[in-house]
Order: sequence, then structure tokens, then C-alpha cells
Amino acid sequence: MWLQRANPPGRVRTSSSSNFSTSSFKDIQKLFSSDEDSNNLHRSHKPKHPSDSPRASIFHRVRLANSLLRAWSTHLNSSRLNAAESEPPSSITIPGAETRIIVYFTSLRIVRSTFEDCQAVRSILRGFRVVIDERDVSMDCKFMDELQGILANKIKDNITLPRVFIGGRYFGGAEEVKQLHEVGELKKVVGKLPAADHGVCELCGGYRFILCDECSGSHKCYTEKSGFRTCAACNENGLIRCPSCL
Repeated sequence: MWLQRANPPGRVRTSSSSNFSTSSFKDIQKLFSSDEDSNNLHRSHKPKHPSDSPRASIFHRVRLANSLLRAWSTHLNSSRLNAAESEPPSSITIPGAETRIIVYFTSLRIVRSTFEDCQAVRSILRGFRVVIDERDVSMDCKFMDELQGILANKIKDNITLPRVFIGGRYFGGAEEVKQLHEVGELKKVVGKLPAADHGVCELCGGYRFILCDECSGSHKCYTEKSGFRTCAACNENGLIRCPSCL
């Protein structure tokens, strides 16, 4: 049996391999430069998009700008055409209303914007102290049917409130009245109407409606022969138009 020779104390036995190699600090720059060369080589093999070149990029932007301008001009022309078609003609009139203002509005607060527009228009028109015929469609649905009959086939947009007729001629809604009032043209038109010779109606308090005398506002009448029947003298709310205001 062979005896193995022990290593002397203080020495560390190392094994050398021909495959192991290290690079010095001076070789780090070469390593980085080789990586950059490989990345550049990889990028050079990628297919280039036509818009990558400066010349193609400029033509691409010009072509995109032209298409956007054409689309914008088409939209603008169509908007103007629709506005012209929906613009009410001056021939919309109400016969027999040449000496007063007629306002179709609603006193309901269901739609806040509509209610505020109605209140603003009524406040503007009441400031001129002329005769105003206020027709509340929430008090009588016949007013809405009447307005639709007047504007039928003449306004393509949905009929919103308020709608104003001055001297029997149609002037539009809230936006039109506000704009005319701001530039001072509304005063010139309303100034041609006769002034109102009375204040708030004492009979109806300015509501333009009173309770029906026949049914006392129930919209139902009773007879011994037929029992209950619908009152024909009032509207669906049991109201009739104030005779004093009329």
C-alpha cells in the first residue's frame, strides 16, 4: 500500500486548467466595443419602414395633414348645411298675434336646463312691459299639440322649449332670444308692440289658469243617468284658461 504524501502546512493545493482564462482590466473596453458592434449589426439587418427616412417622413406628415384638413372641411360644410336646413324660415307666423308676445314654455322642473331657459326667457320678456301670452304646456297638453302643428315640417330638429313668437312672427328659442337681447335688437322689435295696461291678474295671480266651475277641478262630472263622465269644459288637469287674461 502506497502512503500518500501530505501537503506541507501553510500551502494550498491548486489545480490548473488549460480552459480557464481571465481578462485584465485593460480588456474591458474591447468587450464593450464588441457588444456595441453586435448590436449595430443586429439593427442593420432590421427592415426599414418607408417613413424612417427624413424624406419619407415629411411626405407622410404632409399626406396626413391634407387628409385631416379634407375631413375637417367636409364636417364643417355638413354642419353648416344642417344648420341652414334646420334654421326656421321667417314665414312661420301665428295669425291674430300681431300685438303681443306668445311664449310656449313649461313650469315643470323635470329637466333643469329646460326649466332654467324658460325662466330666463320669461324674465327677459317681462322686463319690456308688453302683453305676453304665456302658454304653459305642463298646464295644458293642447299647447304642445298647437306648437307642433305650427312648426310641423318647418323645423327638422326636435322641438324644445321655450319657443317665442313676437308680433305673431317666430323668433326661435332661448339662445336666439338671449343673443338678440344682448346686442339690443330685441328691444327694437318688442318696442313696436303696445305696452301692457295692467299688472298681475287678480283672478289667476299670473298663472293664466283657474279651476273649472263645472267639475271644481276634478275633471269628472256626475249625472244620475250616466254616472261619472269626463268634463268637457276643462283640460286634463281640471283647469280652464283665465277669462280675465284672455
